[in-house]
Amino acid sequence: MSTTDATTNAQRFSAGTIPECYAFDVADAATVSLVSDHISASVADGVGHVTLDRPQALNALSYEMIRALTAVFDAWRDDTEVGLVVIDGAGERGFCAGGDIRELYHYASNDDHAEARRFFRAEYRLDATIARYPKPVVAIMDGITMGGGIGLAGHASVRVVTERSRVAMPETRIGFTPDVGGSWLLANAPGELGVHLALNSRTMDAADALHAGFADSFVPSERLPHLLQALAERADPGTPAEIVMLFDETPGPSALALARDWVDACYSAPSVGEIIRRLRAFAEGRVTVPADGNPSGSFPLHPLDPAASAYAASAADELETLSPTALAVTLESVRRARTLPSLEAALEQEFRAVSWFIEQHDLREGIRAQVIDKDRQPRWNPPELGDLPPGLAARVLDEARYDPVSPA
Repeated sequence: MSTTDATTNAQRFSAGTIPECYAFDVADAATVSLVSDHISASVADGVGHVTLDRPQALNALSYEMIRALTAVFDAWRDDTEVGLVVIDGAGERGFCAGGDIRELYHYASNDDHAEARRFFRAEYRLDATIARYPKPVVAIMDGITMGGGIGLAGHASVRVVTERSRVAMPETRIGFTPDVGGSWLLANAPGELGVHLALNSRTMDAADALHAGFADSFVPSERLPHLLQALAERADPGTPAEIVMLFDETPGPSALALARDWVDACYSAPSVGEIIRRLRAFAEGRVTVPADGNPSGSFPLHPLDPAASAYAASAADELETLSPTALAVTLESVRRARTLPSLEAALEQEFRAVSWFIEQHDLREGIRAQVIDKDRQPRWNPPELGDLPPGLAARVLDEARYDPVSPA
């Protein structure tokens, strides 16, 4: 970038296009960097490179980071010096572990629900911006990529995983529900895998993420610097997706894909309670006729796989420890997302859900048990699936009590 271009960007900064939480650092004539406390961004060789820089917290997203990222993407949208964007995370442990759960707990426990809704609106708008960005966005999902990290990376043009990737939507573990467009991705996973991933908060490796549609390419972590160099050089064949494919390798078989038959049979059930019953029956080798008479709920006819049996039993055990409210709403959310026309529609549905959850006991209790006190003994209210009010999930997803994410 020329000195004139750097001056132009500085003028944009002083004019208020980019918030004053940034400072410009002109490292050399070719690079202008924008830096906030936990976001660094630079432009060089036509590549806008933005990094989540909070490694001590696995790059968990705070409200400040969301605002900073939004400003960066807004600034680069029409910047002729930026031809493509790369987003990654600092450190080797993770791209982004999700939203800042302690910040969310503060909002929930202090009845600061309005601020929580502002947080979610800003986050979802950023996720939609990345999904519809007019320039290619390459997301490097190296290491832990969960929750809010999926919102940033899962909707990018090119999504890269490595042998260190651990990908999940783990919200049900804290009495919450998948958001940041996660319900849209889960709804579009093969068969009933998305329902399984959502309800059980299952963590995927690279092979699983590729199979489930959460990633596009597998690149060994040791080759990432070479990939970034190639993106900067833009050698033939030219497009970012094609360049990434030059480094793409096969990660090995997906355990999730191998479980598809029994997962489809069990998780196609109409309710969480029936899903648990089918998991128990499959684990015990019992032949059952699905309560809804749906042939897709029939169990596989091949001999029982001991590993599959053990996993199904474990999945059932796990579901019985999670928030009944979160499970019921999550099942309804993913099922409904299959009928929605767009990511944006899914984000609106998720916003209605999270606006309700932020006011509920189970979210506060889940964060307390898993993150604050870490006693791993949440006391859900209600404690049993059978105690849920009829039609609760539908009401939560239908009721629009607050302004939407994107006004009509």
